[in-house]
Amino acid sequence: MKRPRYVWRLRSRSLPLGERTLVMGILNVTPDSFSDGGQFLQRDHAVAHALRMLDEGADILDIGGESTRPGSKVLETGLPAAEELRRVLPVIEDVLRERPGTIISIDTYKAEVARAAVQAGVEIVNDVSALRWDSQMPADLAQLGCGVILMHTRGRPEVWGTQPPSPDILAEVKNELRQWSDAAVAAGIARERLVIDPGFGFGKRFDENYPLLARFSELHALGLPLLSGTSRKSFIGRTLRRDDKDAPPDQRLYGTLATVIASVLQGAHIVRVHDVRQAVEAVKVADAVLCFSPERSEGTL
Repeated sequence: MKRPRYVWRLRSRSLPLGERTLVMGILNVTPDSFSDGGQFLQRDHAVAHALRMLDEGADILDIGGESTRPGSKVLETGLPAAEELRRVLPVIEDVLRERPGTIISIDTYKAEVARAAVQAGVEIVNDVSALRWDSQMPADLAQLGCGVILMHTRGRPEVWGTQPPSPDILAEVKNELRQWSDAAVAAGIARERLVIDPGFGFGKRFDENYPLLARFSELHALGLPLLSGTSRKSFIGRTLRRDDKDAPPDQRLYGTLATVIASVLQGAHIVRVHDVRQAVEAVKVADAVLCFSPERSEGTL
């Protein structure tokens, strides 16, 4: 299939997207993330893991200080911005001191955290709410002039287990990402700074994630670069279920790689993963297949 090419404008540089798939490594500096909560809460452990992911081939590091796992009340009783910054800023500073050229993304929905992180050298703000949970975020990001990832979340985490199914999940995601990206541009964020993410697992029921993955390529119609974040998600654990128990997050590697390859073959520009080395190798092979597709896109958008 065709994979459009773009130039993604970040805070201090630009990234070509589409020549090959970029790998974004996940670093959760949290005690309670669904997959690796607590493993990298200590500063030295977090920095060591970040450097290891870079050595394994990560193109971007996505650092987050607050879990948005199912059931969490992110707005009412969410983590204060000061605590989130206390977790992430030292890690950001240490990584940039050790590897000055590193491209870092901050995973946050709070404008205060985004501002401080960008001022510390972060290039990208990855907002799971697509700028909807903090009214100050659009204006601040327009002023900061950084890269922006808009992720689709269907409802807030506290209602994910009870909300009704979508009549057409791809249409819903596509329509809302169009609305939210248009709103970001209207707020002053240059379109060339935007990447969109359909938000696998974020408010999607088990049986909604696979149609979204199967029709992922239809999101190219929005005219923006695409990020796929399927790593270790619960829908993979459910598919790998044995003895009436979902596979735990640390046993979802091979299922994750299958979803990564499926995403690349449908034109994902970036994949967000926990297991960087394995994903880098899988992506190289998938890119080689995509390279020889008869419909390969040669144009630059």
